Amino acid sequence: MPHLTAHLDRMKDRICTPHLLLLADSGSTKTDWCLLEDGRPVREMQTKGINPVYQQEEDIVNELVVSLLPQLGEERPDAICFYGAGCALPDCVEVVRRALSSQLQPKGKVEVCTDMLAAARGLCGHRAGIACILGTGSNSCLYDGEKLVENVSPLGFILGDEGSGACLGKLLVGDILKNQTPSEWKEKFLQQYRLTPADIIERVYRRPFPNRFLASLSPFLAEHLHEPCFHRLVLNSFRAFLQRNVMQYTDYSRYEVSFTGSVAWHYREVLRQAADELGIRLGLITSTPMKGLVAYHSR
Repeated sequence: MPHLTAHLDRMKDRICTPHLLLLADSGSTKTDWCLLEDGRPVREMQTKGINPVYQQEEDIVNELVVSLLPQLGEERPDAICFYGAGCALPDCVEVVRRALSSQLQPKGKVEVCTDMLAAARGLCGHRAGIACILGTGSNSCLYDGEKLVENVSPLGFILGDEGSGACLGKLLVGDILKNQTPSEWKEKFLQQYRLTPADIIERVYRRPFPNRFLASLSPFLAEHLHEPCFHRLVLNSFRAFLQRNVMQYTDYSRYEVSFTGSVAWHYREVLRQAADELGIRLGLITSTPMKGLVAYHSR
């Protein structure tokens, strides 16, 4: 009987697991896609970011048609699990679900979840912990191994998003244009990005996706972290993220704090310094949660 029960459990798993599952992890700048066949990754793809807060449904459809479908070829998934920035509000979730359903036409379920759940599942699996995103934007949560139980609102790059690429870019531009850095760095920065102060004002206040634009400037900090003023800017922004977000969670000191995202990865040594100074126990630091998500969904 135990052998029969085990066999039936395996058959149940096989029936419930889609043959072709398409996973997506989407931020405001890029979307990583992975096609799983019977739980094994068979194709990885990348497109621009999909964020229903900033994009209309037709914009999302256009990105799928122009960028994703040519990479998929003739294959179509049986089911889709999309994790994305901006996918917390029901209206936004429905916009993404309609776009995916209309263009990919899966036979099974289209699940749309927040990018925060992707980070938690990808970093912690089924263990409790604090999961954080430091990419174009920033976010965090307390995760009990199954669901998100607490979330300090990131508030976006204007009111919050401490430690994010957009916030680092905003702080960098503000310091440079207000002459808070040595004058030679202002000239070097403007020349490297072929910008004038008027260009920056135009891109931030009058064009779409100012968060992407500001985040695109933050690599200047990584290139010149040896300069004390830039190292201090990054360190202070990470301290602010930890103090204003992570340290708000109930009994935060009991948990490991793990990070995913391009900013977390490229500035990981400064992030470790900020965590050490504040007594935060660091767990994983990854550039993307996709590897952990594949493992989570393969189980």
